[in-house]
Amino acid sequence: MSPKSKKLFNIIMLGVAFMFMFTAFQTCGNVAQTVITNLNNTNFHGSGYTSMAIIYGVFSASNLISPSVVAVVGPQLSMFVSGLFYSIYIAVFIQPFTWSFYTASVFIGIAAAVIWTAQGNCLTINSDENTIGRNSGIFWALLQSSLFFGNLYIYFAWRGKTHISESDRRTVFIALTVLSLVGTFLFFLIRKPEESNTLEEEVSSTDESIVDNSSVQSKATRAVDAFKRSIKLYFTKEILLLSVTTAYTGLELTFFSGVYGTCIGAVNRFGTEEKSLIGLSGIFIGIGEILGGGFFGLVNKDNRFGRNPVVMLGIVIHFVAFYLIFYNIPNDAPIASFEGTDNSAYMNPSKELAIFCSFLLGLGDSCFNTQLLSILGFLYSEDSAPAFAVFKFVQSICAAVAFFYSNYLLLQWQLLIMAVVGFFGTISFFTVEWEAAAFVARGSDYRSI
Repeated sequence: MSPKSKKLFNIIMLGVAFMFMFTAFQTCGNVAQTVITNLNNTNFHGSGYTSMAIIYGVFSASNLISPSVVAVVGPQLSMFVSGLFYSIYIAVFIQPFTWSFYTASVFIGIAAAVIWTAQGNCLTINSDENTIGRNSGIFWALLQSSLFFGNLYIYFAWRGKTHISESDRRTVFIALTVLSLVGTFLFFLIRKPEESNTLEEEVSSTDESIVDNSSVQSKATRAVDAFKRSIKLYFTKEILLLSVTTAYTGLELTFFSGVYGTCIGAVNRFGTEEKSLIGLSGIFIGIGEILGGGFFGLVNKDNRFGRNPVVMLGIVIHFVAFYLIFYNIPNDAPIASFEGTDNSAYMNPSKELAIFCSFLLGLGDSCFNTQLLSILGFLYSEDSAPAFAVFKFVQSICAAVAFFYSNYLLLQWQLLIMAVVGFFGTISFFTVEWEAAAFVARGSDYRSI
């Protein structure tokens, strides 16, 4: 197998492994709050929104140290061990207890920081400036296929049900746990690329190490170097601007992965299909993500137009989706009780329109995330681990904030927050993209403001 073919194989295997894992995890996140509100166990007092807030809060803090962790143990082992913690979190739902639910939330937050830092590095070292756009699209399309398969099962398993029984819950989460474990073990099929530096070499490639005659640094030194480079990267102009865009992806990630499905499941006017519609919503989010990831990956083969048109398309799609959701879904749907809501918005709630909005949310999200992955891999090809750690730090802390306020804010305010941050995030991305070529020509000098 040629070096190029081996790198492409690695990208595909990375995407397939994440597809299995996140078929389990994203389906779990999509139905968690609905499952919890249907629990018969009165001793359980957990909240799906609170759990996700804990996960993303710990996730954000852990991104400060994740490059150091990955530098010590390596990207492949990092992804494998992190995958085990994802499987443990999902398994908690088989027989949930409040203490185990929140404890697992903390550990998966740490695991998420490590696995996404390792993923970003694996994507970068198997790409170059000509293939980073294509590979980002391939990975994103495979990853988001997870939304299709898991939610398709939810749709058929819960169709016509207004209450989720213990038997229904256990069957679903045993299957999801097995899927997560399959994806975890697939990481061992990723091969070391030829003509490419490993993560340990990459994160330790400071200016000092170039002139240093010693060829091997201690693991402790590499870990410290990775941490220093992450902190230094936080205060560069490019990262600060991209942080606004990344913040928006964190807010809308929370909305489409946890809040919107709950809203649909709470609308009593949808009838007996309200619970199965959660799964159908996830399916169409996944279809939007897959189509966007695949198409924009192909578009990125031709860099004549840059990344800005794709991001512009993404924000327009999301603004249309937000307006239609505001018009279709009752304001109190995100915070409705177990009984749901009988209210309506500005029209009688339409199942077809609700599912169409799911597709738009997924398509718009793929516009932003494929271009963010592409521009980070382009700008920081020599420092991918710290760069992707910063990206996930900002995204996860904003997701945590969004999951927290989702417990309290009406739908209209959640949509307004996303619209405002999305507008400024788009402007920030444009600014960085216009200067990207000049930045790479200068070299990654970490120019601070």
